[in-house]
Amino acid sequence: MGFLPRLGRDKGRPTDPDGIYFYVRCDHCGEKLRIRADRRHDLLEDYQTGTLVWKKEIMDSRCFRIMYATVVFGPGLRVQSQTVEGSGHFISQEEFER
Repeated sequence: MGFLPRLGRDKGRPTDPDGIYFYVRCDHCGEKLRIRADRRHDLLEDYQTGTLVWKKEIMDSRCFRIMYATVVFGPGLRVQSQTVEGSGHFISQEEFER
């Protein structure tokens, strides 16, 4: 029963300190996806540019189209660029939750 007091705590705040979340919409079927990047294991360092890069293959569960997401991070894990190849695009968290 020790987990019960934690259920309502920190509502609305991120509880995943190692996760970076991105939101993508499939252009073909319109499905919205929430994708997690683990900052400890999923980010690769580009030694030539000094940036961190996250690459992910994404498939939705409606039309099963594959999308390829690439995000480049600068200092402080600030997004420098983000692209989706295939039939998709990034959306905001607010748009995802609508």
